[in-house]
Amino acid sequence: MVAQTELQDPEGLEAILGYTFRDRSLLEQAVRHTTWCNEQREPRPADNERLEFLGDAVLGLAVGHRLMQRFPDGNQGNLSITRAQVVSEQGLSEVAGNLALGRWLLLGRGEDKTGGRTKPRLLADTFEAVVGAVYLDGGFTAAWQLVDRLLTDRINAAELKNFYDFKSRLQEAAQARLKESPQYRVLGESGPDHDKQFEVAVLIGEQEWGRAIGNSKQKAEQLAAAEAHLRLEGSAAGIRPKR
Repeated sequence: MVAQTELQDPEGLEAILGYTFRDRSLLEQAVRHTTWCNEQREPRPADNERLEFLGDAVLGLAVGHRLMQRFPDGNQGNLSITRAQVVSEQGLSEVAGNLALGRWLLLGRGEDKTGGRTKPRLLADTFEAVVGAVYLDGGFTAAWQLVDRLLTDRINAAELKNFYDFKSRLQEAAQARLKESPQYRVLGESGPDHDKQFEVAVLIGEQEWGRAIGNSKQKAEQLAAAEAHLRLEGSAAGIRPKR
């Protein structure tokens, strides 16, 4: 028997998103957490993880494009850090929370009982899945408009310098997940004294998780920490440390 969707009030969800789906099954899939799918009869309905993967890429492109427009003189390193903050788990979960997206999630009984509808990671992942669903349903223009509308305030509030302390965030994440503290290693220096460039690697335990170049040790460390933090956050999805 084919499992039936339990999505309630899809029109209400479309209203808060500002987008009407032509293929509503994509919206239904976007709010299906794997715990809910695991509790259904065979054949198991598709969860939202593939849409989440796609939505992450669409978000990165859309936000990156908008930040390049906002900061025409911004360099690659600072733009990368700023984009990472805009689309961070915290940032996306706040957007999802403002939309009350948790109301529409399809969760397994255990996940629901333990507060899954308000968990930041789950909300952020679902928002990414919704973006992916809009992209498949209406193309990049529709997805761009959705991202632009829902993330405009965060993008406008972004500051290119000193916007996010990735060293502190990496320290917290590394301690929580790996029980280790990051260590920074200067790999080399180049250029004249008035324009010196520093290459820095960040290691957690014996493995390198990020590497970057900056015009000061502090900036290079922040850029390396940004890469390491994103890699560590994605490690559950199979992203590995650098070799």
